[in-house]
Amino acid sequence: MEKLTVGILVFDGVEVLDFAGPFEVFSRTRLTPGTASRRSDADAPFEVFTVGPTHKAILATGDLKVVPAYALADAPRIDLLLVPGGFGTRALLDDAAMIDWIRGAAGRAKHVTSVCTGALLLAKAGLLANRRATTHWGALELLASIDPTIRVEAGVRAVHDGVITSAGVSAGIDMALEVVESLFGAEVADETAHYMEYEGRRSPRRV
Repeated sequence: MEKLTVGILVFDGVEVLDFAGPFEVFSRTRLTPGTASRRSDADAPFEVFTVGPTHKAILATGDLKVVPAYALADAPRIDLLLVPGGFGTRALLDDAAMIDWIRGAAGRAKHVTSVCTGALLLAKAGLLANRRATTHWGALELLASIDPTIRVEAGVRAVHDGVITSAGVSAGIDMALEVVESLFGAEVADETAHYMEYEGRRSPRRV
Protein backbone atom coordinates (compact mmCIF):
# COMPACT_ATOMS: atom_id res chain seq x y z
CA MET A 1 0.00 0.00 0.00
CA GLU A 2 1.39 3.37 -1.01
CA LYS A 3 1.08 5.73 1.92
CA LEU A 4 0.06 9.37 1.75
CA THR A 5 2.78 11.55 3.19
CA VAL A 6 1.69 14.14 5.73
CA GLY A 7 4.12 17.01 6.22
CA ILE A 8 3.43 19.10 9.33
CA LEU A 9 5.23 22.43 9.55
CA VAL A 10 6.72 23.37 12.92
CA PHE A 11 8.42 26.61 13.94
CA ASP A 12 9.29 28.72 16.96
CA GLY A 13 6.08 29.73 18.70
CA VAL A 14 3.93 27.02 17.14
CA GLU A 15 0.95 26.01 19.28
CA VAL A 16 1.55 22.49 20.59
CA LEU A 17 -1.91 20.99 20.06
CA ASP A 18 -2.15 22.61 16.63
CA PHE A 19 0.44 20.18 15.31
CA ALA A 20 0.37 17.41 17.91
CA GLY A 21 -3.39 16.84 17.67
CA PRO A 22 -3.43 16.20 13.91
CA PHE A 23 -0.13 14.31 14.22
CA GLU A 24 -1.85 11.94 16.64
CA VAL A 25 -4.84 11.48 14.34
CA PHE A 26 -2.89 10.83 11.16
CA SER A 27 -0.16 8.71 12.77
CA ARG A 28 -2.64 6.48 14.62
CA THR A 29 -5.10 5.96 11.76
CA ARG A 30 -5.31 2.34 10.66
CA LEU A 31 -7.45 0.67 8.00
CA THR A 32 -7.91 -2.35 10.28
CA PRO A 33 -9.67 -1.61 13.59
CA GLY A 34 -8.41 -2.52 17.03
CA THR A 35 -5.38 -1.95 19.20
CA ALA A 36 -3.32 -4.73 17.62
CA SER A 37 -3.11 -2.88 14.30
CA ARG A 38 -1.42 0.05 16.06
CA ARG A 39 1.56 -2.10 16.97
CA SER A 40 2.92 -1.77 13.43
CA ASP A 41 2.66 0.56 10.46
CA ALA A 42 1.62 -2.18 8.03
CA ASP A 43 -1.97 -0.95 7.81
CA ALA A 44 -1.25 2.74 8.30
CA PRO A 45 -2.41 4.83 5.32
CA PHE A 46 -0.30 7.84 6.30
CA GLU A 47 3.40 8.52 6.73
CA VAL A 48 3.61 11.53 9.04
CA PHE A 49 6.59 13.78 9.65
CA THR A 50 7.46 17.27 10.83
CA VAL A 51 9.28 19.92 8.79
CA GLY A 52 11.09 22.85 10.39
CA PRO A 53 12.95 25.86 9.06
CA THR A 54 16.20 23.95 9.70
CA HIS A 55 17.20 20.73 11.44
CA LYS A 56 17.64 22.61 14.72
CA ALA A 57 15.09 22.19 17.50
CA ILE A 58 12.23 24.65 17.52
CA LEU A 59 10.63 26.00 20.69
CA ALA A 60 6.86 25.54 20.73
CA THR A 61 4.49 27.18 23.18
CA GLY A 62 5.16 26.27 26.80
CA ASP A 63 8.87 25.94 25.92
CA LEU A 64 8.43 22.50 24.42
CA LYS A 65 11.48 21.62 22.32
CA VAL A 66 10.78 19.73 19.11
CA VAL A 67 13.40 18.46 16.68
CA PRO A 68 11.97 18.46 13.14
CA ALA A 69 12.37 15.31 11.10
CA TYR A 70 13.24 17.41 8.05
CA ALA A 71 14.20 20.95 7.15
CA LEU A 72 12.55 23.04 4.45
CA ALA A 73 15.51 22.38 2.18
CA ASP A 74 15.34 18.58 2.30
CA ALA A 75 11.70 17.72 3.00
CA PRO A 76 10.45 14.75 0.94
CA ARG A 77 7.31 14.74 -1.16
CA ILE A 78 4.30 16.02 0.78
CA ASP A 79 0.87 14.77 -0.23
CA LEU A 80 -0.95 16.49 2.62
CA LEU A 81 0.48 19.75 3.89
CA LEU A 82 -0.58 20.92 7.35
CA VAL A 83 0.28 24.43 8.53
CA PRO A 84 -0.43 24.92 12.24
CA GLY A 85 -0.76 28.20 14.09
CA GLY A 86 0.47 29.90 17.22
CA PHE A 87 1.92 33.31 17.98
CA GLY A 88 4.97 32.34 15.94
CA THR A 89 2.98 32.81 12.76
CA ARG A 90 3.15 36.59 13.12
CA ALA A 91 6.90 36.72 12.54
CA LEU A 92 6.61 34.28 9.64
CA LEU A 93 4.23 36.59 7.81
CA ASP A 94 7.32 38.65 6.95
CA ASP A 95 9.54 35.64 6.21
CA ALA A 96 9.64 35.52 2.41
CA ALA A 97 11.52 32.21 2.31
CA MET A 98 8.95 30.50 4.50
CA ILE A 99 6.01 31.89 2.53
CA ASP A 100 7.64 30.79 -0.72
CA TRP A 101 8.19 27.30 0.67
CA ILE A 102 4.55 27.03 1.78
CA ARG A 103 3.37 28.20 -1.63
CA GLY A 104 5.59 25.68 -3.41
CA ALA A 105 4.77 22.75 -1.10
CA ALA A 106 1.05 23.51 -1.39
CA GLY A 107 1.29 23.61 -5.16
CA ARG A 108 2.72 20.09 -5.23
CA ALA A 109 0.45 18.64 -2.52
CA LYS A 110 -2.84 16.84 -3.06
CA HIS A 111 -4.36 18.35 0.07
CA VAL A 112 -3.61 21.60 1.93
CA THR A 113 -4.81 22.20 5.48
CA SER A 114 -4.29 24.62 8.34
CA VAL A 115 -5.06 24.83 12.02
CA CYS A 116 -5.71 28.05 13.91
CA THR A 117 -3.56 30.97 12.69
CA GLY A 118 -1.79 28.74 10.21
CA ALA A 119 -4.47 30.16 7.91
CA LEU A 120 -2.68 33.51 8.09
CA LEU A 121 0.35 31.96 6.41
CA LEU A 122 -1.78 30.32 3.75
CA ALA A 123 -3.44 33.68 3.11
CA LYS A 124 -0.07 35.43 2.85
CA ALA A 125 0.98 32.81 0.29
CA GLY A 126 -2.12 33.61 -1.77
CA LEU A 127 -3.64 30.18 -1.21
CA LEU A 128 -6.95 31.39 0.23
CA ALA A 129 -7.78 34.03 -2.38
CA ASN A 130 -11.49 34.01 -3.22
CA ARG A 131 -12.08 31.06 -0.89
CA ARG A 132 -14.02 30.60 2.32
CA ALA A 133 -11.77 30.05 5.33
CA THR A 134 -11.60 30.21 9.09
CA THR A 135 -9.02 30.58 11.85
CA HIS A 136 -8.82 31.14 15.61
CA TRP A 137 -11.58 33.49 16.75
CA GLY A 138 -8.97 36.00 17.90
CA ALA A 139 -7.46 36.29 14.41
CA LEU A 140 -10.54 36.47 12.17
CA GLU A 141 -10.08 40.18 11.46
CA LEU A 142 -6.37 39.76 10.81
CA LEU A 143 -7.09 36.98 8.33
CA ALA A 144 -9.52 39.22 6.46
CA SER A 145 -7.01 42.07 6.40
CA ILE A 146 -4.28 39.94 4.80
CA ASP A 147 -6.49 39.17 1.81
CA PRO A 148 -9.85 40.96 1.53
CA THR A 149 -11.04 38.42 -1.06
CA ILE A 150 -11.22 35.70 1.62
CA ARG A 151 -14.76 35.03 2.85
CA VAL A 152 -13.97 34.56 6.53
CA GLU A 153 -16.28 32.20 8.42
CA ALA A 154 -16.71 32.59 12.19
CA GLY A 155 -18.18 30.11 14.63
CA VAL A 156 -17.28 26.95 12.72
CA ARG A 157 -14.72 24.24 13.41
CA ALA A 158 -13.58 23.65 9.83
CA VAL A 159 -14.14 25.10 6.39
CA HIS A 160 -13.65 23.01 3.25
CA ASP A 161 -13.22 25.11 0.12
CA GLY A 162 -10.43 23.49 -1.86
CA VAL A 163 -8.07 24.30 0.98
CA ILE A 164 -9.19 23.05 4.41
CA THR A 165 -8.85 25.54 7.27
CA SER A 166 -9.88 24.99 10.87
CA ALA A 167 -10.46 27.09 13.96
CA GLY A 168 -8.19 27.26 16.97
CA VAL A 169 -6.08 24.66 18.71
CA SER A 170 -8.36 21.66 19.45
CA ALA A 171 -10.25 22.15 16.17
CA GLY A 172 -7.27 20.62 14.38
CA ILE A 173 -8.25 17.21 15.74
CA ASP A 174 -11.74 17.56 14.29
CA MET A 175 -10.32 18.71 10.97
CA ALA A 176 -7.86 15.81 10.78
CA LEU A 177 -10.61 13.29 11.50
CA GLU A 178 -12.72 14.88 8.75
CA VAL A 179 -9.79 14.45 6.35
CA VAL A 180 -9.52 10.79 7.36
CA GLU A 181 -13.25 10.38 6.71
CA SER A 182 -13.04 12.04 3.32
CA LEU A 183 -10.22 9.74 2.24
CA PHE A 184 -11.05 6.42 3.92
CA GLY A 185 -14.65 6.65 5.09
CA ALA A 186 -16.58 7.35 8.26
CA GLU A 187 -15.89 3.93 9.81
CA VAL A 188 -12.12 4.46 9.74
CA ALA A 189 -12.48 7.99 11.12
CA ASP A 190 -14.87 6.85 13.86
CA GLU A 191 -12.59 3.98 14.84
CA THR A 192 -9.59 6.32 14.99
CA ALA A 193 -11.51 8.67 17.26
CA HIS A 194 -12.57 5.69 19.39
CA TYR A 195 -8.97 4.50 19.69
CA MET A 196 -7.98 8.01 20.81
CA GLU A 197 -11.00 8.10 23.17
CA TYR A 198 -11.93 11.36 21.52
CA GLU A 199 -15.61 11.96 22.18
CA GLY A 200 -16.00 15.19 20.22
CA ARG A 201 -16.00 13.53 16.80
CA ARG A 202 -19.65 14.17 15.94
CA SER A 203 -20.09 17.57 17.59
CA PRO A 204 -18.23 19.98 15.25
CA ARG A 205 -20.22 21.91 12.66
CA ARG A 206 -18.44 22.05 9.33
CA VAL A 207 -19.21 24.12 6.25
